[in-house]
Amino acid sequence: MARAANSYLEIRNVSKNFADFVALNDVSLDVSEGEFVCFLGPSGCGKTTLLRAIAGLDIQSSGAIRQGGKDISALPPEQRDFGIVFQSYALFPNLSVRQNIAFGLQNRGMPRADVDKRVDELLELIGLPEQAKKYPAQISGGQQQRVALARALAPRPGLILLDEPLSALDAKVRAHLRLELKQLQEQLGVTMIMVTHDQEEALSIADRIVVMNVGVVEQVGTPGDIYDNPATRFVADFIGAMNFFPGVMASPGRVKIGGLDIACKPNGHAAGQNVTVAIRPEDVQIVAPGEARPANEVDTEIGAMEFLGSHVRMRLTNSNLGSTPLLIQLSQHQIRHLTVAPGSPLAIRFPQESVRVFDRARQ
Repeated sequence: MARAANSYLEIRNVSKNFADFVALNDVSLDVSEGEFVCFLGPSGCGKTTLLRAIAGLDIQSSGAIRQGGKDISALPPEQRDFGIVFQSYALFPNLSVRQNIAFGLQNRGMPRADVDKRVDELLELIGLPEQAKKYPAQISGGQQQRVALARALAPRPGLILLDEPLSALDAKVRAHLRLELKQLQEQLGVTMIMVTHDQEEALSIADRIVVMNVGVVEQVGTPGDIYDNPATRFVADFIGAMNFFPGVMASPGRVKIGGLDIACKPNGHAAGQNVTVAIRPEDVQIVAPGEARPANEVDTEIGAMEFLGSHVRMRLTNSNLGSTPLLIQLSQHQIRHLTVAPGSPLAIRFPQESVRVFDRARQ
């Protein structure tokens, strides 16, 4: 197998079966050296199974994995060049922070002076030198996560695997640590792959996101690509909020939703084809009273409203949209000069470039 340009980790046609259950179905992926990649998807999508296949903890049923040009497909975990951090951190409760970080180095027979030097470096790196003598039960969950990461980094592996490492923490600590994690990864230049079901987490720290569903890769791209140009309805629905309405293509570049005929983002769907029309809440624009009637304008009525501090979320109704309300999100600045209240009329516009169309047959 030829090695792809700039590819550090190559996954080729990997499948994994557990009896009759297909956990991974012909997955192929390239990860560049120094890249931070997130495997993202709902429970049972195969993301952890793929991570464990890379680690050699669950050998794939078929396919190949190469790391740094070396075929590691059948190697046991101890012969692979990686460090791993689990959701539970898996720290030794009877060992101090220093001893936990040193454990793997001592098992490799590294001289004591070198072990001490490396542990000191890592304690400084994670900002916990003063906690070195404490035991895991005596430090916070966020600090335990840092110790687990330091232990994984200690042997200087080429690849760090993270299995939902922040999911056990509360929201505020999680948001802080994911920023630290990204800064640390950039500082070290190490290749990292993290499994997460948290879309905000993936969007905020990943160089690229691999969106998975029922054992297959739905889309691979930068956070901006995934969010702005979802390849499938599943991706559009899983990443961020999205409005969906059944529609029929009227002509190339135009789609009907009920009695509405609106311009949409260019696509390859044929006239008469049943489609699903999608638009994000924040992409819907309001038409101010007295403003010229723009293209794709729709008259609606305000239903429920939610005050979210800097934003207001509204549910709008229009008979052409059926029983499903249109969810929009507006900043306080956008509605400052408008009278908005449940029951009030509101004219809105669907920007053509924001109206996405998906094949209804492929959900």
